[in-house]
Amino acid sequence: MATRALDVTTKPHIPVERWRDRKRYLWLVGLVLPTALPASLALAWVFGRLDWTAATPVLWWIGPILLYVLLPILDMLLGPDGQNPPEEVMERLENDKYYRYCTYAFIPSQMISLVAACYLWTASDLSWLGLDGGLGLISKIGLTMTIGVVGGVGINTAHELGHKRENLERWLSKITLAQTLYGHFYIEHNRGHHVRVSTPEDPASARFGESFWMFLPRSMFGSLKSAWELEKARMQRINKPTCSIHNDVLNAWVMSVVLFGALTAVFGWQVLPFLVIQALYGASLLESVNYLEHYGLLRQRNASGRYERCAPVHSWNSDHIMTNIFLYHLQRHSDHHANPLRRYQTLRSMAGAPNLPSGYATLITLTYLPPLWRKVMDRRVIEHYGGDITKVNIDPRKRAKVLARYGAQ
Repeated sequence: MATRALDVTTKPHIPVERWRDRKRYLWLVGLVLPTALPASLALAWVFGRLDWTAATPVLWWIGPILLYVLLPILDMLLGPDGQNPPEEVMERLENDKYYRYCTYAFIPSQMISLVAACYLWTASDLSWLGLDGGLGLISKIGLTMTIGVVGGVGINTAHELGHKRENLERWLSKITLAQTLYGHFYIEHNRGHHVRVSTPEDPASARFGESFWMFLPRSMFGSLKSAWELEKARMQRINKPTCSIHNDVLNAWVMSVVLFGALTAVFGWQVLPFLVIQALYGASLLESVNYLEHYGLLRQRNASGRYERCAPVHSWNSDHIMTNIFLYHLQRHSDHHANPLRRYQTLRSMAGAPNLPSGYATLITLTYLPPLWRKVMDRRVIEHYGGDITKVNIDPRKRAKVLARYGAQ
């Protein structure tokens, strides 16, 4: 069977009143990514003073370096988290506002980085950094990927905020999504994905045999279509016109238009290719996480023909500590689906949830390489269902081939 997440709790000899969140101040490490570009600017200035300008281009690649290299290495070295909050501290932990301030701080840091990136992309004279002219092509590619990583992780921050009841946090969620033109995620994720998760009807649940490159357009366009239909139906229920500022898809998109328009007015039309490319790349990072979270998992139909309730067995989990910190416990995904209003600091690793072989950061790279992904994950899916391929969410385009290959197991 696939590796299971441990339901780790406080050791019995530790009184509940003395229980402490070991990660309490480590959550601030999540701000390293959105502040990395301003920090890189400062380092570039120092390199310029020291005549080390040959090393400067590496600084603009800090985002992909963090995501694809440093996080996987740290996950491997530091291993699983291993701490779950006991039930008795959940209310106290949930109401501790320190944790929500950690997510709030991501947003201004994200916007500062975006403005700094627009400046670097369009500047023709960076002599104050010791550079001759503006950034070269390789540096611009790295800069675009870095700010795209910030936007992609920003979608996860918006995910955390968008699940809450407070109006402030819901609006902050939309603001955070503006950079990646993904405001419709606010609607589709909460009211679409959480209802249809791990079913063939969910565009954001990857199917067995479906490569990431096949899943990406299906999820992006399917989620957009679903969000619009959900909000159109809501507008009809409250007797409002579909094309109204009350439409949460439209008012979220307006935020993107205002943001992109303001940046274009300040930095010129030359900034538009950068803004569009970083938005697409950032959105693709979200979709790579969507791809790995429910790959091949299927809620079975009961006697009435309805899907069974979502359970821990319908989400892939990981408890590697560094990606936990960077993604606000998103890897404890089964608990999130069971308790979508629960704040990130109280999410727990659940018994019965199938576990991934490593952290999300490591597996994002693997999603780009379908043969390696299938080699690592397909057997885990089949083992999770005890060898019964008929219980798996199979890509219809590959169904005959998959059944022919695995049906005898």
